[in-house]
Amino acid sequence: MQQPQPTTLKEHPHGTESFPCAIYRTSSPKKGTLVKHHWHEEVEILYFSGGEFRLEINMESFPVHSECLYFINPGELHSIIKERSGSYKEDAVVFSPRIICFDLYDTAQIQLIRPILNGKMLFPRCIFPKHAAFSPIRDAFLDMMHSFDRTYAEGCFKESPPSSKNVAEHLAGQLYIKSSLLRILAVLSDFQMFTPTEKGSDKRIESIKTALTYIRENYKEKIYISDLAGQVNLNEQYFCRFFKKAIGRSPMEYINEYRIKQSLRLLEETEYSVTEVCLECGYHNLGNFLREFRKHTGATPLQYRRRLLEAGALDSKKS
Repeated sequence: MQQPQPTTLKEHPHGTESFPCAIYRTSSPKKGTLVKHHWHEEVEILYFSGGEFRLEINMESFPVHSECLYFINPGELHSIIKERSGSYKEDAVVFSPRIICFDLYDTAQIQLIRPILNGKMLFPRCIFPKHAAFSPIRDAFLDMMHSFDRTYAEGCFKESPPSSKNVAEHLAGQLYIKSSLLRILAVLSDFQMFTPTEKGSDKRIESIKTALTYIRENYKEKIYISDLAGQVNLNEQYFCRFFKKAIGRSPMEYINEYRIKQSLRLLEETEYSVTEVCLECGYHNLGNFLREFRKHTGATPLQYRRRLLEAGALDSKKS
């Protein structure tokens, strides 16, 4: 069975406490990392309509060259790389198995849903169009995306108090979403595509998670390779090779990417000066920060913030 991860290692829950399910549409016209390495305790279903991608799951690489469905089980480290420029995107539904639990302990609850929730049953890795299960699962997936769009459209539940019509639409939408998830489980079960979890966990994956968590929790401070290597009891040279093989970039490259990502958030959400953003993100030299920022964004922090303000002003005029 997969070992439960400490709370500090988990990505934030998806959806809400009362309805732990969310959709994501990710796209970029350029090739490169589309979704960085992360993990969560929910199940994720990915749909690729086509394109050229590389999906990495627990240090295994899966090329995507055509339409397909992939499943990410709880706790699995994964990322998505776009291999070629173009307009193709990936869609995802992330949900907690709690959303489909029954109070009545019928056969489905005992033999399938409860084992999934307890980490004793795994979803299949991928399904391609030639498999008989593909079309019904894809149809249920697309129905679920449509239900999300309709239920959580802009303006839904903005009234105070909400109208009876909005309440009814919200309830119906959640039922449609849950029914789509149950349809997917039914098809997978019908084709006997679930597998029992193998005992034991991959120490390599746990080491990478530990290192990534340390970076997330300490990026504001100076981080040395020796700090990261010590977290997983490896020597520095071996750790650097191991980290780059798993993540695709060196530890310092990853740290700088993460710090710049945080600086973008601060520039968007706060009125901090550039110097304050620099220090808040773990850079103790303004020149280094400006150089890394331009390397990742093609602009200076002030130019980036100005563009945000101009875009906001344009959106205000449109509305």
